[in-house]
Amino acid sequence: MPEDIKKETIDNETAENKAEEIEIEGADEESTQAAEEANDTDVKETESDDDALADADAKADEKSDEKKGLFKKKKKDKKDEQIEELNDRLKRQMAEFENFRKRSEKEKSQMFDMGAKTIVEKILPVIDNFERGLAAVPDDKKDDPFITGMDKVYKQMLTELDAAGVKPIECVGQEFDPDFHNAVMQVENDELESGIVAQELQKGYMYKDSVVRHSMVSVVQ
Repeated sequence: MPEDIKKETIDNETAENKAEEIEIEGADEESTQAAEEANDTDVKETESDDDALADADAKADEKSDEKKGLFKKKKKDKKDEQIEELNDRLKRQMAEFENFRKRSEKEKSQMFDMGAKTIVEKILPVIDNFERGLAAVPDDKKDDPFITGMDKVYKQMLTELDAAGVKPIECVGQEFDPDFHNAVMQVENDELESGIVAQELQKGYMYKDSVVRHSMVSVVQ
């Protein structure tokens, strides 16, 4: 065989061998890359499964906590409802007691005032008799010890009545007021205007803010 042909044949075989080696290396690289991609896929799927399991466990724990929280909340709400009910009942009872106390004090005060007015009405005629008796004493007898003693008793009674809230009604020179005055006669008086009280015939008295006895007066025509 000629050397040129032999050399060409060897070169061709060498080239074919190299081509086969390249193909084998390429196939190995593709296999390796496919294997790595498969491994990555498996890892990702495993991680995804682990994440899913973790999420499921977390949700289960949350639901369990929610159930526990709801159970505790229900128990707490029931206790709070009982406390609120007792507080409301206590407040209502305290309000009722306060209203009862105020009403009792008002009724007590009204009853006391009614009783006091009744007593004052019975004492006023005694005061009138003292005034009539002292007014009838002659001037030369006013220094008599008995008259002096009666005058002191009369003034002491007026002082005690004033301390208890009993005061005489001012009427002479005032405009006639039917709420305080009782007109029994009309008189002519050039010095006073019409409708003015000219004379007090019987003294009137008030107990606190209410009239015990109206003043008996004469009014200018």
